[in-house]
Amino acid sequence: MNQSRPKVKKSRALGIALTPKAVKYFEKRPYPPGEHGRGRKQNSDYKVRLLEKQRLRAQYDVSERQLVRAYDRARKVDAKTGEALLIELERRLDALVLRSGLARTIYQARQMVVHGHIQVNGKKVDKPSFRVRPGDVVQVRERSREKHPFQVAREGGYAGEGESPRYLEINLPALGFRLDRDPNRREIPVICDEQLVVEYYAR
Repeated sequence: MNQSRPKVKKSRALGIALTPKAVKYFEKRPYPPGEHGRGRKQNSDYKVRLLEKQRLRAQYDVSERQLVRAYDRARKVDAKTGEALLIELERRLDALVLRSGLARTIYQARQMVVHGHIQVNGKKVDKPSFRVRPGDVVQVRERSREKHPFQVAREGGYAGEGESPRYLEINLPALGFRLDRDPNRREIPVICDEQLVVEYYAR
């Protein structure tokens, strides 16, 4: 899903930094873009829930249709729907490529998958929405390993400042990782009140 709207503007509109580059801009101008960005705005319950849904969509760079499908699957799980929704999204291949440190942003991770650089259990997968299962091994394909982005990744250039997710076993020198288990909510590094998203779709 390639969106032309600048990521910095989108970050300010949603109130979250969507890329590392957006962080410094967002710190300078932590209000929505536009002439009336600093003005006081009255938020209805609907608008609050809508914004939270849009923030979740943006952090995973998914379409509305993809988010609705994930919500429908989450409703059928014997667990809290909001938490199940985040776990559904976190198990996407592009999300895990980002979490593993193979990519700097969700947009780069998505591009890596679409361009056929990633394999799961030895087979090329070019669908960012592919749902990784516990035990699956994800690697950069042999013929892609010398490309510049993966050389940077190998040296830890995209690894986050915090701890690596505990649900992943990561081997950056080998440009691969394994999903050991489903993540739990407190381990998923997204900014979201998932209950508001559930309320938005349940209305």
